[in-house]
Amino acid sequence: MNREELKQYMPHREPMLLVDEVNVDAEGVCRGSYRVRGDEFFCQGHFPDNPLVPGVIQCEIMAQCCSLIVKDELATHMPLYSGMNNVKFKQMVRPGDVCEVVARQITRRGPLVVCEATLSVEGRMCCRGELSFALVAK
Repeated sequence: MNREELKQYMPHREPMLLVDEVNVDAEGVCRGSYRVRGDEFFCQGHFPDNPLVPGVIQCEIMAQCCSLIVKDELATHMPLYSGMNNVKFKQMVRPGDVCEVVARQITRRGPLVVCEATLSVEGRMCCRGELSFALVAK
C-alpha cells in the first residue's frame, strides 16, 4: 500500500503519518518504510546543526507499522498504544535515511496486541522493541 491507500486504514495524517508504504504478507509480517525528508517538525530543533530523528519518533514509525498488522480492524477500532518494552536504540537516524520496519504480532489477548518491531537503515538496525496497543472501538 502506498501513502494514500494507508489513509483508508490509519487515523494518522500529516505531519504525524510516518509510513510511506507497507506490505503485510500472508504470515502477518509487516514490512514498511518511511523516508526522512529533513523538513519534519521533529528534525527542526533536534538538533539545528546536526538533525537526528528522536527515539520517540522512531518508536512511532514502528508503532504505525505494527497497527497495520490488524488493518482490517481499523475501520471500527482505533489503536491506542499501551506500552513499550525492551526498546533499544543502536544507530542514529538522519534526514535522507529510509527507515525500513519489520513488525510481527507476538501475542494477542482480546483487544490487546503485542508486537515486536525493528527499524533499520541500509541494513543497520537502529531501533528495536516490543510495542503493545489496545484496539478501542471508535
